[in-house]
Amino acid sequence: MPKRMILVAGNIGSGKTSLTERIGLRLGWRTAYESVADNPYLPSFYADMRTWSFHLQVFFLGHRARQHLDMFEDARSAIIDRSIYEDAYIFARALHHMGNLTDLDYTTYLQVFEMVAKTLPPPSLLIYLKAPVPVLMERIRRRARNIETGISEEYLSLLDTYYNEWIQSFDLCPVLTLRTDDLDFVHDPKHMDIVVERIQDKLSGKEELIF
Repeated sequence: MPKRMILVAGNIGSGKTSLTERIGLRLGWRTAYESVADNPYLPSFYADMRTWSFHLQVFFLGHRARQHLDMFEDARSAIIDRSIYEDAYIFARALHHMGNLTDLDYTTYLQVFEMVAKTLPPPSLLIYLKAPVPVLMERIRRRARNIETGISEEYLSLLDTYYNEWIQSFDLCPVLTLRTDDLDFVHDPKHMDIVVERIQDKLSGKEELIF
């Protein structure tokens, strides 16, 4: 196959990291993930979201833009866990909705994001992972990450609404939507085979199938 760059999008707990890891291993693609352990703003953000939301979003904007370009310019095919577009259309929007980003900061952030986004090459494919909110909550509870202890069903539902609105208007590349509540690519090799087949079909221009 020619060089590809795929973005994996989806709500918290939808399976983005797991899918990215397994596609990378199966197809020998380069993988990239969110900056969490080396993110200098996260501790301050979780201690005081209103003060640090703008700083955090600007950091993510720069990090994801560099990551996007780096993966695009590499000769190898690549798959990226979460996209720069989600930062703007999902998470910054949610922070603004909840009062953690002022109107001025939100407007300024979107202006910078739009200038940066216009310079980025489009991906080959966006994989959108989707699951019901109760399923997401159960997965989050099972993995028991400290930074996710404050996540509520209301917050996930808000993100889910924003994801649905964003994906309907996303037109930078083809979109493959996968329902992960009935698709266990982590533990069932046959399900992983199905996912790989659907990705290859979508990249070759065949009709999308939604699970």
